[in-house]
Amino acid sequence: MLPFRFLGTCPWQMPAGVGFHSASFSEADVPRVLITGGLGQLGVGLANLLRKRFGKDNVILSDIKKPPAQVFHSGPFVYADILDYKHLREIVVNNRITWLLHYSALLSAVGEANVSLARDVNITGLHNILDVAAEHNLRLFVPSTIGAFGPTSPRNPTPDLCIQRPRTIYGVSKVHAELMGEYYYYRYGLDFRCLRYPGIISADSQPGGGTTDYAVQIFHAAAKDGKFECNLKASSRLPMMYIDDCLRATLEVMEAPAAALSVRTYNIHAVSFTPEELAQEVCRHVPGFRITYSVDPLRQAIADSWPMSLDDSNARKDWGWKHDVDLPELVTRMLNFHGSNTRAARAG
Repeated sequence: MLPFRFLGTCPWQMPAGVGFHSASFSEADVPRVLITGGLGQLGVGLANLLRKRFGKDNVILSDIKKPPAQVFHSGPFVYADILDYKHLREIVVNNRITWLLHYSALLSAVGEANVSLARDVNITGLHNILDVAAEHNLRLFVPSTIGAFGPTSPRNPTPDLCIQRPRTIYGVSKVHAELMGEYYYYRYGLDFRCLRYPGIISADSQPGGGTTDYAVQIFHAAAKDGKFECNLKASSRLPMMYIDDCLRATLEVMEAPAAALSVRTYNIHAVSFTPEELAQEVCRHVPGFRITYSVDPLRQAIADSWPMSLDDSNARKDWGWKHDVDLPELVTRMLNFHGSNTRAARAG
């Protein structure tokens, strides 16, 4: 049985008053990167981006699942269970890790179906990550989400700092991560960095059980048979982002000078749209495409509690964040990937 470690039981002791707000490596050095939960929607793409930047052997992908052959042969991969603290330490020490990007998590809809597992992975696992990062003086990135907000948060736009009362275990665990990371920054000097991602749309990975999954599934359906049944209302407006912008934002905030960061957790925004607006844009490429609605009450309740748009002015001011892909370009890229340009030509 894997050991479960809760905050306050770590074997290391941080000396009182210690401060190390810069990472343990000099800025001229190439970071040694570990990505946890690397076989999810974002990990493989992030590893590819970071390997182009820092070299293939300096970026280690990890997960508890067996990787596909193309992932295994594209660069270093190790087994890493974030609930096994001792093994995490071994990976960090043996590979001289300096950056840790922590993507292991159960997403919103999946988390509601298994709250106990979500609590273990999203909270207990986070505690292990924080302790390892602080012990070994790592630069730590933990993604957050629009799900960290709740029905009492301002929704249009939602600022970086406001009331946060999420109503999913996923959202609660992400607020916990934001606050614990900030606490470790002020208490121990941990170089913690966090971005609140909108719904992320990617062509070459499967949806991971989130509330915004419809915005990926619709492209699979359009390419396959030209129709799609959506589990959210036609008018449900949510913030979204193409994966290339998301991955670039992550690299940019990790490379930003510590002195430039006015906060530890930033909103990032690109586009906001409804299922109806997305379907209209798809129709421009796939004549005859049809969307119908069969609302899932659980997912709809989650969507109704989330922001409609994010105020990301601090990210744009502090470290120069700027998205590249708007809605028309997003739809074009997604459909081209799935080959729907050919199907559309036939339909026309």
